[in-house]
Amino acid sequence: MAFDGLVVRALAQELNEKLAGARLDKVYQPESDELLLSFRSPAGAYKVTLSANASIPRIALTEKAKENPMVAPMFCMLLRKHLTSARLVAVRQPGLERMLSFELETRNELGDQVTKTLIIEVMGRHSNIILVDENGRIADSIKRIDFSVSSKRQILPGLPYEMPPAQDKADPLNCSLEEFLNVLSDCQETERLDKAILNRFCGISPLIAREIVFRAFGETDTTCLDFTYDKRLDVATVMQTLFSAVCRGEFSPCYLENSETKKLMEFSAVSITQYGNAATVYPEESMGFLINQFYFERDKKERILRRGADLLKLVSTHIERAAKKLERLMSELSDTEKRDTFREYGDLITANIYQIEKGSENVRVQNYFDETLPMVVIPLDATLSPAANAQRYYKKYNKAKTAYTELTKQIAITREELDYLETVEETLYRAETTADLSQIGDELASQGYIRRRQELKRKKEEPSSPATFTTKDGFTVFAGRNNRQNDFLTCKMAQNKDLWFHTKNIPGSHVVLKFEMERPFSDAAITEAAALAAFLSKAKEADKVPVDYTEIKNVKKPAGAKPGFVIYTTNQTAYITPKEMQ
Repeated sequence: MAFDGLVVRALAQELNEKLAGARLDKVYQPESDELLLSFRSPAGAYKVTLSANASIPRIALTEKAKENPMVAPMFCMLLRKHLTSARLVAVRQPGLERMLSFELETRNELGDQVTKTLIIEVMGRHSNIILVDENGRIADSIKRIDFSVSSKRQILPGLPYEMPPAQDKADPLNCSLEEFLNVLSDCQETERLDKAILNRFCGISPLIAREIVFRAFGETDTTCLDFTYDKRLDVATVMQTLFSAVCRGEFSPCYLENSETKKLMEFSAVSITQYGNAATVYPEESMGFLINQFYFERDKKERILRRGADLLKLVSTHIERAAKKLERLMSELSDTEKRDTFREYGDLITANIYQIEKGSENVRVQNYFDETLPMVVIPLDATLSPAANAQRYYKKYNKAKTAYTELTKQIAITREELDYLETVEETLYRAETTADLSQIGDELASQGYIRRRQELKRKKEEPSSPATFTTKDGFTVFAGRNNRQNDFLTCKMAQNKDLWFHTKNIPGSHVVLKFEMERPFSDAAITEAAALAAFLSKAKEADKVPVDYTEIKNVKKPAGAKPGFVIYTTNQTAYITPKEMQ
């Protein structure tokens, strides 16, 4: 995503406008690499998220609160000690660097007024949040960087704070038209023009570099071949216009959505035109709230997946074992297909025992089990008598028959286990809260896949409930988030006349469309519920997904069945395109 110097500059401007003179009211640290700062001023209250997450570092304005640990981390306690009730003087960005400094006026232990600085560096895996005291020394940081991690720059308490190493690039905010031309004059013919711009100017993301090229030439796939003075002038003019507007504080926050898939693509501090009809551009007033909304779903999913990584690994391992076991059982089952042939060989040897000489390695006899009465050659063990050879084939038949019965039973059990584990894996990918993960963990423990350790003073979590949705014409829809919720929804919560939905032979959620007295189900409501069931399944990326639906009274859970497993009758099947319901 384009979290570049322009976005940070737009954020700095907005934060200065909204938070000028505000008091830092509260400090939270909901994640090991994330802070939530609560500011209060006569103009209103605002919450600022500072995240040094290696995958999605960011600065944003938010209205949503996260769960906080019962005991605040050390860095959070330090910030509360030094910054609570501090007054925000200014939010500054050095040049077009991807970093912001929150200058906060407070009092030290002697009562003297001092300025302390909270710095966030948004630099991928090198992102950090650092508290610097009034003497320019590091008080502490959310990530401590010692010599073993970086030999160039250490971030440790007591060391003087130093800016990240400067890049050998031009600052477009301070370039005149002539300077833009000079910097662009050494482009190599083999370079793509957008890469050339990206490599020579700081604060620019690939998205902005492509946008500059598009505004100059109407396309982004342009090289520096035959990069004449006139062409350089076109690019320099576009850049001067763009960055002059940035210097004046003229921003156009927006995000882009893929016109076909409706998925979020990018966000930017300036208007983006390069995608044409392939993307829809949505302008927003606030850069800070735009970033928060953009990252909210992605961030939530990533953190939940990280917290559930151990469970996911465990389930994946069991899925792999079950799949290999099923493959082996199927191979062994195929070996039993000759069981009837073994019995026939025994019968044919017995019927022709008078003409078989002891010590023969085979015998050629007529196969009276086949209507055409063909001749068949039967292999023999030369060390055994004809009668013993017949008994040998009868034993092989009985062994294969017993193996077939047992293998058929084991294959059914293994397939059931594999289906169950794939369902659990799907619910792990869709888990939205720690309560969801806890329920899945308890479910796996009840099935014997993991052992739950007793934790003293464990924080009690409220059990999560099935998700609730409303169709466009007002019907209520429920969906289970995991197998325990699926069981509760289908077997206890739903009523006989409610409609039950589930993808056909595909792991997914149980979905229930609630019946309303004297109001028949509309076709639109049934379609929306079926599309939701398809979306909440392993086939969510497919075009047409088979979804079975029937009344709840036709759905039963067999005694002793695994969580989430049911059988049903009198169903109909709809082939539907998966779609999320709001």
